[in-house]
Amino acid sequence: MEAKQILNATDLTIHRPEPITETIPVLEYFKEIDPKYAVNELLEGNHVLIADQFSSGLLVLNALKDRLYKNQNKQSFENQRNLRDAYRKASQLLLIEISGHRLQVKKAPEIGWLKKLYADTADFLLPFTDVQGLNSSWQWFEKGIRIPGLKQTLHPFYGTYFPTRFEHIDLFVNYLKKYRGPKESAFDVGIGSGLLSKLLHQFDFKEVHASDINPNALIGTLESEKDSEQKTNLYFGDLFAGTKLKSDIIVFNPPWIPLPKEVSGIDLAIYYDAKLFPRFFEEAHKHLNPEGNVVLLFSNLAGLMDSNFVHPIELELKSKKRFSLVEKTIKKVAAASSKTKRKATWRDEEFVECWVLKLK
Repeated sequence: MEAKQILNATDLTIHRPEPITETIPVLEYFKEIDPKYAVNELLEGNHVLIADQFSSGLLVLNALKDRLYKNQNKQSFENQRNLRDAYRKASQLLLIEISGHRLQVKKAPEIGWLKKLYADTADFLLPFTDVQGLNSSWQWFEKGIRIPGLKQTLHPFYGTYFPTRFEHIDLFVNYLKKYRGPKESAFDVGIGSGLLSKLLHQFDFKEVHASDINPNALIGTLESEKDSEQKTNLYFGDLFAGTKLKSDIIVFNPPWIPLPKEVSGIDLAIYYDAKLFPRFFEEAHKHLNPEGNVVLLFSNLAGLMDSNFVHPIELELKSKKRFSLVEKTIKKVAAASSKTKRKATWRDEEFVECWVLKLK
């Protein structure tokens, strides 16, 4: 059966932090109170409500971190993981009140997501850490991001992956500038923030199709294209989402690092499981037009982290069954920021890759 095209946001259930709408017992916290008392309540499994101003929530979270991570460097890896779990569990009990889609404390930020994501309820409680995430996301959405090579500002929807560095986008733009093949149809596997689809429209592909397993990615695209003449045909699902479409270009910006044990939510856009690339290549072989290209954006980062890393694209090409290499371009990643947690030695040797493949 042909996959169903998503035409309206109402066809999907949006991912959002779950609101607390029932009445629950809480301890009210004010900044005059020593935050260690709030921390004691959280660690005992009790809810604490920030009752005066937004910064009080930050005081409590900092006190919680100090309590849990005081001797972190002396802890074993397993104990450090347990501490992170304890922090997540306790911090979820620190709450803030929303009424009329606004935070009910002083000096609080205005967060438009509270109205957009919670149109069905105006009064509820949320964990303070979730509100921090909503606030950060709203700042990105409101301000927008200027992407080199993209003629419009990108406004990433809540809960979608978007790039914060652009070397791999530069490689894709350069590929599109040189491309001389047919432009009847293109497929963006895992649309995310919609960046690659917008570039495909910009370079005059007649039809742009895209999929994602994240409903927020599709809802965000529908919203961003609401007043645009350029419409992306959207499908909810993994890889090609069960469609039978064939395309002149299939572009895939997959996760770049093999899956560790602990991953959930938006982190699934960063890590891949062992079956992802074999499944992708098997399906891409069926969905590519005879003269078409598969374009993959990747990185050597995993290889720098693990000397035993097996590059999934190189592995596919070595099999000599389905695809051959048209070209591979690389670009060195810019020097690491002094604020980054990534090891600088990795960044010094890191480069991004644009692989262009064709059918054998």
